[in-house]
Amino acid sequence: MAYTSVIPVHRLDRSIEYVKDKEKTTQKADSLEAAIDYAMNRTKTEQAVFEDTIGCTNENAYADMVATKKRFHKMGGVEGYHLVQSFAEGEVTPELAHLIGQELADRLLKGQYEVVITTHLNTRHYHNHIVWNSVSMADGRKYHSNAKSYYTEIRKISDELCRKYGLSIIESDQKKSIPYVQWKAEQEGKPTWRSAIRLDIRESVQESYSWSQFLKEMEKRGYTWKLNRKYVALKAPGMERYIRLRSLGKNYSEEEIRGQILQPKVKRIYQKTVQIPPKRKLTGIQALYYSYLYQMGVLPKRPRRSPYAIREDIRKLDQRIEQIEFLMKHDITTREQLATYREPLQKQISELMKERRKLYRNDSEDSGKVRLSEINEELKNLRKEVRMTVRIEKHSLEIEERLRKAEEQNQNEKRVEHKEKESQEVR
Repeated sequence: MAYTSVIPVHRLDRSIEYVKDKEKTTQKADSLEAAIDYAMNRTKTEQAVFEDTIGCTNENAYADMVATKKRFHKMGGVEGYHLVQSFAEGEVTPELAHLIGQELADRLLKGQYEVVITTHLNTRHYHNHIVWNSVSMADGRKYHSNAKSYYTEIRKISDELCRKYGLSIIESDQKKSIPYVQWKAEQEGKPTWRSAIRLDIRESVQESYSWSQFLKEMEKRGYTWKLNRKYVALKAPGMERYIRLRSLGKNYSEEEIRGQILQPKVKRIYQKTVQIPPKRKLTGIQALYYSYLYQMGVLPKRPRRSPYAIREDIRKLDQRIEQIEFLMKHDITTREQLATYREPLQKQISELMKERRKLYRNDSEDSGKVRLSEINEELKNLRKEVRMTVRIEKHSLEIEERLRKAEEQNQNEKRVEHKEKESQEVR
């Protein structure tokens, strides 16, 4: 989730010392110079790697912006804008927060305005500060911001980026939207979290010869029922609310399921097998991902039944396969190796960003435009790789937790089966 706000900057004569005063750092910086200085405060960014600029230099960002204003004779009015993009606690890593800030600046300003992008890590809610010149360095046009442009540009782009990286968003009515991965899956007809419920229903139907037997088969899988009502509802393990059977789509109402139970049993294959044969014995997070895909039931050799804690993650199957392929391609087995792999990529990004800033000042040359296009493509690919390493670090921890829960579920089921067996023997 990212909360955004935009502050117009009107005054140039405010002292830089205003925002350096630790007692005043939580207040609004009214000048462009103060806004830039605040954004690039090292005590808040903690690391220089989380500072970037477009069209100007880190050291002389304010002077570069003033030079642009003088060049186009536009020293009055709103001098710049200070955008704050704040993320929910624990939802992003510093690297991902900064990448989102860079992409927001790129998409919003399209390389037309000098801009400073920093990520502050001094609070639990990591947040980006994006400060840009109100005068375009390309043609001298002034940037205009109002309530309409905020929602149609800044808020829209920020929300799209949050969806892109699987983060939650805040809608205009302050209600939390569904995660982007779920929204995109539904738009494209791909599996969502409901797919696991549908799969359990189909498997239970194949095991049942009566409605009561079907209900028991679902209960074995951890489901609970609400039966004494007009529309039958069920709740899957881990869900907070019940959902109606009929809401799962065509063929999932009580009447349809009762009819399917009475039909002859036919062996069906509901999911395409994914082939990821290991070339050697896997270790570390490669083995973790392989075990996870096995438990999901997508490898040639499948478990007797996939635990719900893992099966509900089927909507992210494509991501998981892409991630293990990345790990095997680059022979990465630990999170430490992921960090080591990412470090030179970040340095390359930093160098390319510096080169691009220099070229922005000479964008009239055809050779410069060609190189800018090449740099943008290189940045796109490098950032994609960096994002992949960040995601694997985060998701591998989630996978470990899901596998732990699955093992607990498996042990609980074994204990229940053992008790039932002992009870039957006593009888």
